[in-house]
Amino acid sequence: MIKYLGSKRTLVPIIGALATAIGARTALDLFTGTTRVAQELKRRGLAVTAVDLASYSHVLAQTFIATDATRVDRDRLADIVVALMALPGTHGYFTETFCVQSRFFQPKNGMRIDAIRDRIERDYREHPVYPILLTMLMLAADRVDSTTGVQMAYLKDWAPRAYHDLELRIPALLSGGGRAICGDATTVAADLGHFDLAYVDPPYNQHRYFNNYHIWETLIRWDAPEHYGKACKRIDARDEATKSPFNSRREMPRVFRETLAHIDAEVIAVSYNNEAWVSAQDISEWLIRDGHEQVAVFDFDFKRYVGAQIGIFNPAGEKVGTVSHTRNVEHIIVAGPRAQLAKISDALQQPCSR
Repeated sequence: MIKYLGSKRTLVPIIGALATAIGARTALDLFTGTTRVAQELKRRGLAVTAVDLASYSHVLAQTFIATDATRVDRDRLADIVVALMALPGTHGYFTETFCVQSRFFQPKNGMRIDAIRDRIERDYREHPVYPILLTMLMLAADRVDSTTGVQMAYLKDWAPRAYHDLELRIPALLSGGGRAICGDATTVAADLGHFDLAYVDPPYNQHRYFNNYHIWETLIRWDAPEHYGKACKRIDARDEATKSPFNSRREMPRVFRETLAHIDAEVIAVSYNNEAWVSAQDISEWLIRDGHEQVAVFDFDFKRYVGAQIGIFNPAGEKVGTVSHTRNVEHIIVAGPRAQLAKISDALQQPCSR
């Protein structure tokens, strides 16, 4: 998967074990991001609904959650990949913006991205493999970028991976169906129906995913937006419409509280960490007020995101800050029937802390 701030890679087996423990058959992943958690739940046989507002996240959900691997003609897909890989590079918007005016990718790879993305849009826009092809291109670009994992800046010196040649690879697709919904969690949560399990992983702080992953947003939309700054961020990043209340210290508690109240699920699992603007205690109290029989908090100690472990960099890729700490505590706050929480406690081998 793409490098991602707030990725729940380390929590994936824990959420999977939780779902299995309660015998869940349906699940909601409300802020799905890279779909890591949604994929794990689908892999375990659950019917999953993956929701996110980001264009790139929606494409990942269409590929890994909504697509049934048994219905994909892999031979045909392999032929398409061969044809795309054979295209000569072209110097288009992507190359000019992200390889010349900025240094996120080497020009040889930017030109390949331009050529492949143009062909995908021209020949496959209405084809069922469209999201799969976009996913392959995004993953291929991620493997040859020159960042610490976010796109607010590029490295002063090229990352070793940036010298590699762009390569499309067919991803591991999952059998079974699911739903991919592109929408704002604050407005769609109430209309999604009932689930056995809802997993909620909202933004924690002021860092905006629209800015952090603006290149993926542009790669998927393919809209050649105006841009600004050394990182060539999309001009619409300045618009109020692209700003989330979850990134506002003042607004986030209210919006988060209301979103949780709109979810219809037997068990709700919220992942949050000790660097966030609200506490596990706050979230626990909200869930109790929503009528859940019991709430339990499970804690896990993990390394922080890699960018936070190596310092703070300015837009030129120069180190301007130091590391404050390298680990944090991830809370999983679970609400639901007392019997279900007992099963979860046994599966996670942790006593209920509340």
